Order: sequence, then structure tokens, then C-alpha cells
Amino acid sequence: MYFYQMIFIFLGILISFVTAGDLLTIGTKAPDFELPDAYGNLHKLSDYRGKIIVLYFYPKNGTPGCTKEACNLRDNYEVLQKRGLVILGISYDDAESHQNFIEENQLPFVLLSDTEKQVSELYGAKGGMLGFIGAKRITYLIDESGEIMHIFDKVDTGAHSQQILEVLDKMSESDELVKPDSSQNE
Repeated sequence: MYFYQMIFIFLGILISFVTAGDLLTIGTKAPDFELPDAYGNLHKLSDYRGKIIVLYFYPKNGTPGCTKEACNLRDNYEVLQKRGLVILGISYDDAESHQNFIEENQLPFVLLSDTEKQVSELYGAKGGMLGFIGAKRITYLIDESGEIMHIFDKVDTGAHSQQILEVLDKMSESDELVKPDSSQNE
């Protein structure tokens, strides 16, 4: 029995590495997509043009790390919203699973179902150790014009909001973020 378990694990790891997508790069256009949310409404990335998007991929609803990450984003949602951010979470979970996860954790942001794993593959979030079970944990910050402005490939699930805000603060200090033109208000 142990021998067969080891073969199954080895094959799973091998398949996940072979099917793993490449991460996108900073400065490239984020691929557009259309996915359903927990309530069957379709969302396109292009629907959010003009806003900064936190596009976060996570492995599975209800698991400890994913719950911790979602709750950290929830607990800091007001601050993130004040910074003009839109949060979109993506996993392989179906709509019913997303509904339960949203209700159990009182999540105020949209979760999208990538049951076919196509969007995860486009964004390099398919694969990893157990990529056939869940997406890689990775977050993309996408600017108002749809370009990738930062990639978090090492997410601190308990402090992800803080990671995002720190990056935005550094970018605004170095003028990497486009600031509103105050002369238009005069």
C-alpha cells in the first residue's frame, strides 16, 4: 500500500510541474478573462479598468491558510477600498463552495470560480506541488490601464493586506503610481 501511495504522490508532483504555467511579468498587460462569481454573475477583468485590482489566487476555500488570507483582506477591506483597490479572489472552487466561504467568513469582496483552471494557467497560478487540487497562492496588483504593477509570489496569509499597502506606499513614494493631477481641480 505504501508503495502505491508514493507512486501516486510522485506522479502528482510530476504532473503539477509539467502543467505549471509561467508567472506573468511586471509591466505586461494582464490577460483579460471572464469568470462567474459565487452567485453566477460573470466578471471580466476589463470591467474593472480604471481601478487598481488585487487579483489573488488561492488554493482552496475553507483551508487554514486560505481562510487566514481571506479574513486578513476582509479585516482590512475598508482601508484597501479607501486606497481605490478592487479585490478579486480566484480558486478552482465552484460557486456553491464560494457562497459558503463568503457567508462563513463574511467576506465583502468577489470570489471567482476557475473550475476549468484556464485563468489560473494564464496567470501562472496552475501547478505547484498539488496544482491539480488547488491553485498556487499568488497575487497580482494590476494598475488602472490593465498592466501588472507588482507580483506577490510569497504571500504572508496573516498579513497580506499589509504587504499590499507597503508596496503601494513604496510605489507612490517613488512616483511609480500615477497620482491624480491636482491642477484639474482648480
